[in-house]
Amino acid sequence: MRIWFNKNFGVSKSEFNGLLFLVSIIVVIKAIPTIYGYYQPVSNDDPNLLAQIQQISITDQIYANTVRDRIEDANPRKTIKLFKFNPNTLDAEGWQTLGLSVKQAQSIINYTAKGGKFYKAEDLQKMYTISPDMYKKILPYVNIPDQPINASRKYFPFEKKEYAKKAAVIVDINKADSMQLDEIKGIGGAFALRIIKYRERLGGFYKKEQLLEVYGLDSIKYAEIKDQIEISNVPLKTININTATFNDLKRNPYLSFKQINAIIQYRKQHGNYFGVSDLKKIVLLNQQVIDKITPYISF
Repeated sequence: MRIWFNKNFGVSKSEFNGLLFLVSIIVVIKAIPTIYGYYQPVSNDDPNLLAQIQQISITDQIYANTVRDRIEDANPRKTIKLFKFNPNTLDAEGWQTLGLSVKQAQSIINYTAKGGKFYKAEDLQKMYTISPDMYKKILPYVNIPDQPINASRKYFPFEKKEYAKKAAVIVDINKADSMQLDEIKGIGGAFALRIIKYRERLGGFYKKEQLLEVYGLDSIKYAEIKDQIEISNVPLKTININTATFNDLKRNPYLSFKQINAIIQYRKQHGNYFGVSDLKKIVLLNQQVIDKITPYISF
C-alpha cells in the first residue's frame, strides 16, 4: 500500500507512517463508547435500601416531634398549671394553662368546633399537636363525664297524631265558594276550583251527576261526596238560541263546533226556533245532546 501511495500521490515513507497513525487514533476514539458499553459495570440496589428509607421516615418523624416539643418548651406563656378538665369544653386559654402553645390550643378548639369529640381520655392521643410527653402529663387530669349510650338519640315515645276530621256538612254546589267546597270530605282546593270553573261555564248545575263531568272527578270520588252536596233551585244561566252567536254557544260544553254551526245554519235557512222540537230537525243533534242543553237555552 505504501508503494502504491508513493507512486500515485508522491508521499514519502515518513509522511505515510504519520497519516496511518492519525487514522488509527480516530478509529480508537470512535470505538471507545462501544467498548465502554460492553464493559460498563451494572449498578445494583443496595440490599439495605428499604431499611434506609424507613430510617429516613423515622428520622423525619423524630424531627417533627422535636420541633413540636421545642414549641411547647420555648413558647412564652402563662405559668403552667395542671388541673382537672373536660377536653370537650375547655377553652383555648385553659389549654395554654396546661402547657400548650397558642397554635396548639387553637388547633384543638378548631377540632371541637367542627364537631370533634373526645369520648375517653385516650382520644387525646389522636391530636398530633399533643406530644407523648404532654399527653402523659395531662392524662391524670382528664375528666370526661360518663355519656349514656345513644345519648344523642333521645327517645320520644310514639304518639299517635289525631288529625282533625272534616265535620259532615251539606254544601250547595250552585252557591258555594271554593272555601265552602273545600269543607266537603274528599274535596280539596284543586277540585273546588275545578267545580267552580265548570259551574260558570255551564251556567249552574241542575243535577248532582254533572259533577262526574268535572276533570278528574271519577265515580269513586263522586260516591264519596254525593251525600255531602245539594243543589238549590237557583235559576240557571240560559242563552237565547235565536240570537246566540257562535261564541255564545261555544261556552256550552255539550256542543261541538259542528253542532253549533248546524244550529246557526238551520236558523238562517228556516228562521227562529219555537221550541225544543225544532232542534230535533237538526241531524247532528241527537236526543241525548238535546236533553243536556235544554236547561241552558231559551227561545
